[in-house]
This record gives sequence, structure tokens and C-alpha cells, in this order.
Amino acid sequence: MKALFCLLQGCLLLFVFMVLPMHAVQADGWYWLSSDSKYSKYFDPSSVVVSHKAATGHGDVATEIAAWTKTAYSYEGAQETIENYGLNYLLPDPSKLSYSLAEVIINPQNRTIQYAKEDFYDPQGQVIWSKVDGRVKEVTSQQFDESFYDAIVDQVFGAGETQRAAAKDRWLTLWEDTAVDGSQTHVTADTTTMRMKGENMVVWEWAEYKDADGNVTQIAFMKKHVNLPQGTERTVQADIWTPAQGWQDAGDSLDGSYRMLAADTPEYQGLLHLREYAEANSSWVHRYAIW
Repeated sequence: MKALFCLLQGCLLLFVFMVLPMHAVQADGWYWLSSDSKYSKYFDPSSVVVSHKAATGHGDVATEIAAWTKTAYSYEGAQETIENYGLNYLLPDPSKLSYSLAEVIINPQNRTIQYAKEDFYDPQGQVIWSKVDGRVKEVTSQQFDESFYDAIVDQVFGAGETQRAAAKDRWLTLWEDTAVDGSQTHVTADTTTMRMKGENMVVWEWAEYKDADGNVTQIAFMKKHVNLPQGTERTVQADIWTPAQGWQDAGDSLDGSYRMLAADTPEYQGLLHLREYAEANSSWVHRYAIW
């Protein structure tokens, strides 16, 4: 009798394995993350899988994490999504787009997320359109996917990504300066993006420029590599905003070379703040490290 039970149990498990795809979404497993007037975001904790690891001196460290997410759309959110994906020809009526499910692949060392597969559904639960192998993008404060990334990585490491993203001191003031003509510069660093790679700190900075009357004349959102011991930095990515042109990718204007931060400049004060932060928060800036 016991042998018969084991045989039946084995057949049942084989059936489940053959019928259900890998990383199958649990119908009742969605965990709510956030909502606004356009989107409601969820992820399925039971779908989180560490798909690759790296062996280090402090044990194996996850380098690739797969998970399923869900996004529900309001009319406005559906309209924006249809435009972003260029689906106006397929979905002229935004009310026909209800929600989407996506399998995402995350690399925590580089803060990247990729949509390996996306399925878009109508209100009746029928797939309207699908997409595979989306581009890899880095997660910053300006990315739609930040809450997905934070929740999924915390599911594996529990290092506090979600908490840090919501912290009042998330943005660290690096330096401020007022020129002789009254124009002002204010530069902050996003502590959620800070991570050490050798002697370099990788960090995203937000620089805001105002004229003497307090009007914002330019905003620069920049990814930098800052060599903390040597006191040098290079800008590897930048987006610039102006009132006339809006946001523009300024990547073509970057030469990628390091420059020395002179001790008599306001930028040097920013370097000192980064050094202090790295020393006081060593565990945070070295989280997920494999080097």
C-alpha cells in the first residue's frame, strides 16, 4: 500500500512538473508594493529564484535573481504604456489594457533589471500582446521599476533596499555653491545607488542649477565613478534638463576620463562627504559585493 502511494505521489509530481512552466505565477501570490493614479505594482514572493551565484571569500553571493511582477493600469496608465511601447495600432482604446505580468531578471551588483518576458492582458484575462528579451536597464530614482527591484532583492538579501529608498536621508548633500552673480548650484547623491567596486564608488548624483532669482536653469542627473582614495572622478552617463529642451541624453559629450578634484573647489567637499559616508556605512556600500 505504501509503495502504491509513493508511486501515485511520484506521478502527480511528474504531472505538475510537465504541465506548469518554470517560474509559474501563483494566482493568489501577489504582494502589493505601491499604487498611484496610473499604476498599481505587485510582485510574487514565491516566484523569486536565485538563478546564478558567485563564490566569494564570504560565501556564495546571488548574481542573478528571477521573479514575476504584475502591473495594473488605470486608463491614464494604460494610455501611457501603449504610447511607450508604440502599441497605438494594436490598442487604440486604453480601456482594453487591464494589467501585465512580467518575468524580470535582476543583477544586484550592477543594480540592473531586464524584462525577460512580458504579457499584456485585457479585462477578460486574455493576452493581447507579448514581448521577450527587453533591454537591460539600471535602476535609479527615475526608473519605473525601482519598487520591483527593491522588493525582489530584499527577498533574497534582506539588506534594506526598500527601507533606504523611502528614508528621509536617502539623498546626501555633497556640496553647494553660490557664484558672484548670485547663481546657485546644489548637488546631492542618491545613497540607494552607492556601491563600491574596488576603490571606486559608483553613485548617481542630482545637480540643480538656479539663477540669481531662484529659477531652475538646468538639472543634471549623472552616474559617476569616484575613486575615493585618489580623489578623482569620471562621469559615465548623464541626462540634462533645461526649460527649453526638457530632458536630453548627454552621453555623447562625455569623454569617460578621470579628472582630479582640486582641494580648493566645492566638488572636493563632495568627495569628502562620500569618503565619510563610505566609512560610516561600510556594510551598505559593500552589499552584494563579489570582488
